[in-house]
Amino acid sequence: MTWLEYLLPLVFLTPLAATALIVFALRHLLRRRLRSPLSGQLLRESGQSLRIRLDHAQTMLFLTGALGPIAAMAPLVYGMGRMLFSEEQNWLEWACYGLLSTLAVFIFCAMLITSYTRIRRLRFGLACDLTIAQEVTRLIHPEAHPYFVFHNVPGQGFTIDHLAVTPYGIFVILAKARTRPLDVARDRPVIVDGETLRFPQGEENALLRRTRVISRWLSHYLEQQCGRTIPVCGVLALPGWDVHVATPPEGLLVLSGESLAEQLEAHRFASLDDGTRKTVIHAITQRIHDYQLAV
Repeated sequence: MTWLEYLLPLVFLTPLAATALIVFALRHLLRRRLRSPLSGQLLRESGQSLRIRLDHAQTMLFLTGALGPIAAMAPLVYGMGRMLFSEEQNWLEWACYGLLSTLAVFIFCAMLITSYTRIRRLRFGLACDLTIAQEVTRLIHPEAHPYFVFHNVPGQGFTIDHLAVTPYGIFVILAKARTRPLDVARDRPVIVDGETLRFPQGEENALLRRTRVISRWLSHYLEQQCGRTIPVCGVLALPGWDVHVATPPEGLLVLSGESLAEQLEAHRFASLDDGTRKTVIHAITQRIHDYQLAV
């Protein structure tokens, strides 16, 4: 039967179709719409609408780059299958398969260029939005204000997630995510036992050690920059977990992240005058500036 000559070659397209389905199923991995582990609500960041549009553009770039070669190969693979099952060689038919592959290449190349251009434009727009957001933040966090917060401060081979300068000391805040096993109830806390964190699924020591190393590095760095000892407290935040402190670690805080600002303000372990705070803020700002120039 003649129609079988056109139907049987479709078997050769099965691996390509399976690969395309996997690629299509993985497209959601590039979306960064994150939910708060504290409230479960979607996080609203500066430039959120641009972030969403950028996610869609990057997803389209991923799909185009992954599905383009599959679409270009499909006519050729089908044509090779036709050569196996057909009794006569029709060179016009083979030329059509080649033309379809070439056309698919041009179409997907144009789509790649369009997606790349759109991503560049959206990234520039997001950078402008974040720049303005940082400037607007000065309304509630001016440099003369007794509280000042930095994010992603470069250290010596590491990055400080958050750094808060307050009249009562400097807080180095590390935010770490730890997933809760499916068989562990929500009300089971993480227990702080000295230098050990006892999660329901096991124990960890590295998080507190890392927090201590980073806080000591910052204390040493600020001492060099300011010419005096600056009190620094390391804070390990575990969002989504209830924290029960059996034995508090020396010089460190372990918090859940809920009501973090109130807990930090209540922990008044030192006293910094306005001049010292301004010197610290200048030293951290200069550290970030030097790092950006070096990158």
